Amino acid sequence: MITIVSSTNQKNSRSRQIAEYYRQQIQQAGAEARIVDLADLPIDFIYSALYANFGKHDAFNAIRDSVENASKLIFIVPEYNGSFPGVLKAFLDGFHYPSKLSGKMVALVGISDGGSGNPLGMSHLTDIMSFMNATVLGLRVKIPFLKKNWVEGEIQDEFIKTLIRQQVETLVSF
Repeated sequence: MITIVSSTNQKNSRSRQIAEYYRQQIQQAGAEARIVDLADLPIDFIYSALYANFGKHDAFNAIRDSVENASKLIFIVPEYNGSFPGVLKAFLDGFHYPSKLSGKMVALVGISDGGSGNPLGMSHLTDIMSFMNATVLGLRVKIPFLKKNWVEGEIQDEFIKTLIRQQVETLVSF
């Protein structure tokens, strides 16, 4: 089972749409996939589930555990102010220590309205994943210019489609 994390807490986000697209690609490659959407996090989790309240919020724990217990992960990472959403960092801060992501394969997908596809956000997230001892797949897919490259639930750029297929095939076979 591959778990895809839609890494923003915005409802009905394009991150969620891209996660659905990835789920379909993974299923076509013969594997199972599920989506964890950070939009489903409890609204008060920063106060009620982290630090001194670790383990005390059942709804947060269920979402956290579904990610920590995944065998393989994909993070769909939208660009927020040149990095990734703060909610993703707060979510990761609620994980167990030592990390239950240790040794697990993680794939990163950067998305942005601008021309870069969020390489800085993926770099920042790679540093965090390395600290958590996860193995980050070298092929990091960048999807820039979302208004042009994401139309009616489909990637428009053939090169990006090829990179997605390669990333999915590598993750499935790992």
